[in-house]
Amino acid sequence: MADEQAADGAESGAGKVDLDAIRQLLTLMDEHGLEELEIEHEDIAVRLRKAGASAAAPVAAAPAAAPPPAPAAASPEAKSDEESLPTIDSPMVGTFYEAASPEADPFVRVGNTVDESTVVCIIEAMKVFNEIRAETGGTIEAVLVKNADSVEFGQPLFVIRPA
Repeated sequence: MADEQAADGAESGAGKVDLDAIRQLLTLMDEHGLEELEIEHEDIAVRLRKAGASAAAPVAAAPAAAPPPAPAAASPEAKSDEESLPTIDSPMVGTFYEAASPEADPFVRVGNTVDESTVVCIIEAMKVFNEIRAETGGTIEAVLVKNADSVEFGQPLFVIRPA
């Protein structure tokens, strides 16, 4: 197991890192299929990442938030069309932000064309702001959540029409 994971860093001030706790975290990562985990507690911060895992967006364990909001009602034809299209899903539990700051324009709007590297939103998890990328090319057909909504792991955020 130790060769599968790489500790990116463990900062310690007056506290010490408990290796048994790290082993438990690694076991939890395996049980839940997590590629990366970052935890801060008092004066200790630990980030664990499996070898080969992308460093783009850390996956943080956090308390469950409110149930996902229902998407806005659409006409039956549009709804069935959207249901057959792929979605960009939340890789973590957190708070969805459509823009980098309250004054900034949203990263994407309905009708925008995106590619694999396009940042589509930010999700704040445990006071860390994570840029979420489209990871697929296409056109944004619908935004399924509102700014500052709580989102769950795996919750659809955007509907995308592949290019």
